[in-house]
Amino acid sequence: MSKIAITTTTFGEYNKEPLNILDRNGFQVQSNPYQRKLRKDEVIKLCKGAVGIIAGTETLDVDIMETLTTLKVISRCGTGTDNVALVDAERMGIKVFNTPDSPTSAVAELTVGLMINLLRNVSLMEKELRMGQWKKRMGNLLSEKRIGIKGFGRIGKKVAELLKPFGCEIAYADPFVEDGLLGLQRLSLKELLCWADLVTIHVGVNEKLIGEEEFKCMKDGAIIINTSRGGVVDESALYGNLKNGHLAGAALDVFEEEPYSGPLKELGNIILTPHIGSYARDTRVEMEEQAVANLLTGLGVIE
Repeated sequence: MSKIAITTTTFGEYNKEPLNILDRNGFQVQSNPYQRKLRKDEVIKLCKGAVGIIAGTETLDVDIMETLTTLKVISRCGTGTDNVALVDAERMGIKVFNTPDSPTSAVAELTVGLMINLLRNVSLMEKELRMGQWKKRMGNLLSEKRIGIKGFGRIGKKVAELLKPFGCEIAYADPFVEDGLLGLQRLSLKELLCWADLVTIHVGVNEKLIGEEEFKCMKDGAIIINTSRGGVVDESALYGNLKNGHLAGAALDVFEEEPYSGPLKELGNIILTPHIGSYARDTRVEMEEQAVANLLTGLGVIE
């Protein structure tokens, strides 16, 4: 019986059918027992002897793939594949799949929800009320704000579509797409940061894009949201710019190291969520079903 390792957390929790499909096709399934992102040694231990991995965001580098000599398919349950050494996987004949469409609406809706939350100080006042403080904080409207979207793929475009009824002025920065998409203007990243009241990040690569110099470009009182990749925003620089009041607020759903335990937790003007962008029930079920279908396709099995 061939083994399938599932490294992502909560797989099959809301719908058992993806696991049932694997069982019907004669696979032995071994799931992540820690309910968190796995370390390198844990990935190797869990996946040893597996022909396929249904993967989360843990690193799958060349060392891991060379160790897992039986591995044939990596099926990401999610959008990005930047955690996978794609060139090495191709060289070794390991097929790599992802589920790029499924999380789009869930991440975009979370992003817009975070915008409204920050502009109206909802989370801050809720915390204060629980501490016995009846303090009404003046907020701001999302309507007619300048929204800068860094990264204009599936999720970035969906955010723009959701924002249109609010009457926002929207622009985007993305060197890989053309100007004028959805009737919007494309700017350089620097131009976008200088122009926007609120910047939201939706990129597919885990590289530093927003650091101290970029924060200096942003307006006093601006807001930044990152629901894409943890390494994109310099967390130390973000802390300083929130602490000194240059930025009015921020929201992070992704972090350089997860689980997050850093100093941003000390601040009241930031919302921190534990990488839940895709955690809408319908979305998770669709992602898991697609991840299994991709896995079976890669292994040459037809359900």
